[in-house]
Amino acid sequence: MVRAKFFARTALGLALAMGVAGGSVIAPAMAKEKEKKAEAPKIQLSKAFIPSYQAAKTAIDNAAKRQDVIDARAAVTTAENAYRSASGKKARDEARARYDATVAALGTLVAPETALIDKANAAATTADDKFVASQLTFSLGQLSYSKVQQRAGLQGMVDSGKVSAADAAKFSYFIGGLASDMKDYAGARTAFQAAIAGGYTERPVEPFLADAYINDNQPLEGLKVLETAVAKAGPAAPEDLIRKGIVVAYKNKLPEQAISFSTKLVRGYPTKENWALAIAVVRDMSKFQNQEQLDLMRLMDRTNSWSEPRDFFEYIQAADPRRLPGEALKIIDLGIATGKLQTGDIAVSDAKSIATGRIAADKASLAGLERDARAPAATAATASAAGDAFLSYGENTKAEELYKIALTKPGVDKDRVLTRLGIAQSDLGKYVDAQATLAQVGGVRAPIAALWAAYAKSKAAAPAQ
Repeated sequence: MVRAKFFARTALGLALAMGVAGGSVIAPAMAKEKEKKAEAPKIQLSKAFIPSYQAAKTAIDNAAKRQDVIDARAAVTTAENAYRSASGKKARDEARARYDATVAALGTLVAPETALIDKANAAATTADDKFVASQLTFSLGQLSYSKVQQRAGLQGMVDSGKVSAADAAKFSYFIGGLASDMKDYAGARTAFQAAIAGGYTERPVEPFLADAYINDNQPLEGLKVLETAVAKAGPAAPEDLIRKGIVVAYKNKLPEQAISFSTKLVRGYPTKENWALAIAVVRDMSKFQNQEQLDLMRLMDRTNSWSEPRDFFEYIQAADPRRLPGEALKIIDLGIATGKLQTGDIAVSDAKSIATGRIAADKASLAGLERDARAPAATAATASAAGDAFLSYGENTKAEELYKIALTKPGVDKDRVLTRLGIAQSDLGKYVDAQATLAQVGGVRAPIAALWAAYAKSKAAAPAQ
């Protein structure tokens, strides 16, 4: 949220952000504006309002010095700290109840001051009166840790028209935070949108506006706001903002958005951990057959982003020790070496035995496959199968050539062959070519190609070793 996670520090954080340490809310802000040589608002209170103002102001100042109020505020702080350190739902619920009780007790102590504030607000008739009455409301809210009063005070100051456009935008930002704390998400959205419209830029607003949608069971709208924020920030988009988009989309079963944010994550932050997350999201949110799954798991291999035994098993299954024995054996041995696979596992030992037994014959067939694929009468299936065989053994130059031949043939599975051509080019260090090739992939393979293109881009941008 906008504020520190809970309670009393909302007021403190707000006060510090506004340049206020207690007492009069606006005076320090006005002094700061004078330092900037800006015109401070000129206030002329109506005669009818002055008695109510003076009574309320004096009462608040005196209340801040009373020992019972000081002790009650200390109790709130203690309760808040206890809540922060509590673990487990039961303990946290109990700590929250104690915190709420201390705030309520403090509110009871300042009930007479609250009544005087209400009278002052009722007596305010001019814009200046309303501005100052709202200022007092906010001051009492700080004293009593009342989000309701803090929000009402800030909103009143904005509505009075007596604050500058910049301050109105800033106040709207904090109003949005307080409204979110109070679970008034519609009100929070209105305030955050006002902050954005007013040009507030001291802190990012869009993530909190997104929260105001997401927490109000409107995840799709929230994700649209996050998309806008990420696009607005460009390459500087914060990693946690993108991750948030992934989490929200994944939890709400929105595959298109989950995949989009996952791709953005590895484009901007291609770490091993992020590759593991992005690949897992694309895998879990898509309905891939073995051939698509194989190319996705090949990317996990290239990025060394293995997380669990499942990753190795799915790669081995997709490669199939009977069809691509060399590649399957490589992954089996890697899984065993990293401790993710166990030699005593019957599935592992069987797959290794099958792959080992077929490698010699498979390698011996490569020359014939290549010859057939290069023949003028070769079909798309023959050329692409030959490319697949050479790619599986890491012979990427020949794989590239054979895939290009396949693309010239009628009936070619274009998206599949383009994906693997891009993989071969990436493995050859032809990162620009790979990105151009992968950009042509559509259909169900588009997310896989987008991740591979992000990988090629990251390799192209990496410093030479």
